[in-house]
Amino acid sequence: MLWPKVVTDRIKTGGDLEIVRSYPFRSAAPSTLWGDLVDGAVKDIFFAGYTNYFLWTQLPAFADRLRRKTEAGCRVRFLVGDPDGEVTRQREAVEEVALTLSSRVRTTLDALSRLGPLVGLETRFSAPEDAASHVALSVFRFDDNLLVTPHLARLAGHDSPLLHLRRHGEGGMADRFRDHAEELWERGVSASA
Repeated sequence: MLWPKVVTDRIKTGGDLEIVRSYPFRSAAPSTLWGDLVDGAVKDIFFAGYTNYFLWTQLPAFADRLRRKTEAGCRVRFLVGDPDGEVTRQREAVEEVALTLSSRVRTTLDALSRLGPLVGLETRFSAPEDAASHVALSVFRFDDNLLVTPHLARLAGHDSPLLHLRRHGEGGMADRFRDHAEELWERGVSASA
């Protein structure tokens, strides 16, 4: 009777199988994790963070990586918040940081525009009615790997927790976060980068 409890306490089963690792802060995840996931993705990379700006500052040669991915046929998408939207203004008042949310979104849009038109690279703003859901949860997908950040109270993304998930089957946690991000994407508004 004791042995099965010890085993189940130590070994992942069920929904836990999809949790690769958790970090108390997004900034605690090694930048090599992000780079490895970008480099390892073959079909679809989806950055559904509200600003995504940190990717440009933390991943070496990020623009070159994106270019190589699209040239290899990988679909790369960015879903960002509207820098002029009401939810953005509200969240800026909550965060009270010098590098505002709208500045971070504009940094991403500027970096994407510098890439020029790339086949397979798409950018959208979350729809106004979805902005509150988007600003509260960032989902980053690399084929079957996801990095998920639920944003806590007044904290910026780098101070919020991060979950690394790997999809193991239908209907699991990875699918639920994937579907959430896809729903935001489908209702998103085209952004010219």
